This record gives sequence, C-alpha cells and structure tokens, in this order.
Amino acid sequence: MTTRQQLKFLLNDQMLELENVPATQTLLDYLRLERTLTGTKEGCAEGDCGACTVLVGRMDNGRVKYESVNSCIRFVASLDGCHIVTIEHLKGKDGELHPIQQAMVTHHGSQCGFCTPGFVMSLYAMWMNEIEPDVALVERYLQGNLCRCTGYAPIVKAALDITANGKLEDDFLIAERESILAQLSQIQDDMIVEISDGNEQFFAPATRDQFATIYAANPEATIVAGSTDVGLWVTKQMRDISPVIFASRLRDFRNIEVSDNSIKVDGGASYSDLLETIDEYLPELSQFWRRIGGEQVRNMGTVGGNMANGSPIGDTPPPLIALGATLTLRKGDERRTIDLEKFFVDYGKQDREKGEFVETIEIPLPAEDQIFAAYKISKRRDEDISAVCAAISATIDDGRIKDIRIAFGGMAATPKRASAVENALIGAPWSERSIMDAKQLFANDYKPLSDWRASADYRLSVAQNLLERFYLEHADENSFSLDDLARAATLEAVL
Repeated sequence: MTTRQQLKFLLNDQMLELENVPATQTLLDYLRLERTLTGTKEGCAEGDCGACTVLVGRMDNGRVKYESVNSCIRFVASLDGCHIVTIEHLKGKDGELHPIQQAMVTHHGSQCGFCTPGFVMSLYAMWMNEIEPDVALVERYLQGNLCRCTGYAPIVKAALDITANGKLEDDFLIAERESILAQLSQIQDDMIVEISDGNEQFFAPATRDQFATIYAANPEATIVAGSTDVGLWVTKQMRDISPVIFASRLRDFRNIEVSDNSIKVDGGASYSDLLETIDEYLPELSQFWRRIGGEQVRNMGTVGGNMANGSPIGDTPPPLIALGATLTLRKGDERRTIDLEKFFVDYGKQDREKGEFVETIEIPLPAEDQIFAAYKISKRRDEDISAVCAAISATIDDGRIKDIRIAFGGMAATPKRASAVENALIGAPWSERSIMDAKQLFANDYKPLSDWRASADYRLSVAQNLLERFYLEHADENSFSLDDLARAATLEAVL
C-alpha cells in the first residue's frame, strides 16, 4: 500500500500541506495557535457549547458538502482532503458583512459576543443546506450552541431574516464552488496518510480495505471516527491515544442500503447521514434521532462508533436492540455477525477482538403489525446525555402480546433488555392490567446506579412509567377511558 507523509486540506482560501502533525492536535488549537484565526473560540473543550463551530466541506458524489463541526474535539489529522471554513472567511459583496452577520446585527443577536462566531457558523451551515427555514429548523441547527446573554430569541429572528440581506446563489462559497471542487479533487487519492510526530503516530487510510489491513496489523491502535467521545479523552483526560487510525477519510464507509426488510448501515455513517433514511423508513425514531447531541455532534458522530464505544448511556443501542439489529465485525478479511444485544458484555467491555471493528449494522424494519417507540429522558431536552434511554417494540395479535422487546440504556452497566418484564408480557392480554403487573418486575431486571444525572429510584420509576406510556400511546383508541387520557397527558408532562 502506497503512503504519503503529508496532510492536505484547504483552509479558507489557502491550500495547505502539513508534515509534522500530532495525532492529538485539535483543529481549534491549530486554528488559534498556529494560524492566528482567533474568531473561533474555546468555551467547553468538549463539543458542548458550540463556540468553536466551523464548517468542514468534504467531497460527496461530485460536490462539496458542508457541515458544522466542533473544532475543539475534531482532530486536524482527520481532515485530509477537506475544506475548513472559519468565521474569518465570511464575506458579503464589495466588502460588506455576510448576510448572516448583517442579520445578527440588525436583530441584536449578539451581546457579549463570545459565542457569536459559533452561532454564525451554525447558521451558515443551515444557510448552505436549507431554503427559508422555519423556527423548528433554526432551533435544530442551533441545538449545539449555547448563549448566556441573549435568550436566543434575537438569534432566531436573525436566522429567519437572512434572506432579507442576500441571496444564497450570491454566497461566495456558492460562487466559488467550481474552483473549490477542483482544488479538493486534486488532493483526493488512494494513498494512506501516515505521519509520526515524536511519540505520536497516526494513519488515515482512504478505503475500508486499507483500514482493515492497518488495524489488523496495529490491533492496539485507537480508532477515531467522529471523535465525539475520543476527543474528550484528549481534551479532558489528557490520555495518550497513539497510534491512531482515523476512519473519517474512508470514502466507502458511509453507505446506507435499504431493502424490503432492513436498513444496512456502514459503521462510518454519521447520525446526520442516516437522518433522511430514518425519516422515511423509521419515522418512529425521527424525533428521538434529532435529540442525539447537537447538530455538530450528529455531523461528526457515527453509528458504528456509538456501538463500538459501548457506553451504557449511548443513545442508539436501545432502539436498535429493540428492533433486533445485528453487527458485522471485521478483522482483516474475516467477518462475523452477532446480535447487537450480545455485543455488550460488561461495563467497558464488548465482544470485539483486538484488530476487529464494526463494519456494518443491519436494522430490521418493523412489520406492519409491529408497534415501536423510543424515549430519551435527560435534564436538558436538547444536546444532553441521557439519564435513561428506552425503546420498546411489540407485536399484538388478537388482543394478546405475541412478542415484545424492551431495551434500556442508563439502567445497567450495558445497554440491556428487560427479560423478566418481557417474559411476563408475552402471551398476556394487551391491557392496562398486564402492563401494570409487569412493570413491577423492572426491579428484577435492573439495579440502576445513582449519579448526578439521576437517582436509582428515579431511573426505576421512569422505566415503569415509560412502559405505561408506551401502552397508552399505542392502545386501541376505543379502549381509552378519560382516566387513561389524563394519565397519558400527565406522563407526557413529567417525562
């Protein structure tokens, strides 16, 4: 396999080739300390506040696709072949403010100003991808940005008024897209980027076959896909993660295939990559999916990484377990397929050998007679880690529960099914009495911990309430009593 020792990317309007790049150097540090582009701010250094937001453009089916990312946890080494756009590069016609900047001025969308560049860049990502957004869409794009001054209302007003200050077709990135596309095309190749800097080493392969070969030969290496978790290992825990293999450059590792019965997702597909497919084929997950992190995190984080990380509070394992998803693990040229629920062995331990990675996830689509729902309980509605995450899938036949799968995150050392509750419900009448009796058995399935997100008692109560909520949401409308409706409304308000 051919290698090169230079990292190549376009920064604003300058093509760069870097040789001595530390594997753990964040894009934020590089921009501020080496390029003196200080408009990008450090607020939290963990991808939570959005002050460090920049755009990253990558080649996608013959075009350049721009997405907002958190530069504080994005590593420079992951950016080969990309176009990075910072706040300093924004411009309007004839030296005027960019339409987004002008809208922020007009509507007083900035007070102290610290968070403002991040907000502008998040709105710029929206501007590049949407036409005439409504309030809900604006709020989605701003989920990953925090402001302590304005109360957000002026920023939302500015976002809705961008087109009053300019047209998208006149935007400089649109006007220069052919030149940008040509420059990025020139630096795309099949070589493996391999750079060593002192004690740190990283690889950035171009294809999944290269990735599999390198990882099999370096089984102790740290795989970095979206870096939404690994980034914090570096910025908060100061961990040594070298050698590193970056998966973000793989051009054949983001595929999504839909068949009659399932969705097959490559491990490198991001949450954002999958959103359109979720909306079309799994609409029960649409609202849930939009509560995974903020927009920047969804653009960076990968579904395969969420599986491989094995966190007991990861958002995607419970719904995928409830749907009966399977993983295909690959080591070199060898592959094996296992049920997702069996992948999680213990806290911090998964059924994954050294040198083995999550290549694909296959998600069965619900049958016509199958009901399904997923719930995320967190202190903050948007951009927060779950205290409890739940998913329930059930098949009802002739008034009885033919099959049911109940999976929770945040209730045990791993994402885990509620087997005692399931066994009590299978074959039972689809009735409130069955649900009320069975939910008492959650105490047999789970022994949750108390931490700063929630107490053990709260988690257990939430689990019971979510099962009841699932029933109330999906029971036959004709069977509802006024008490049922009142209780459903109360649960909705509480949860």
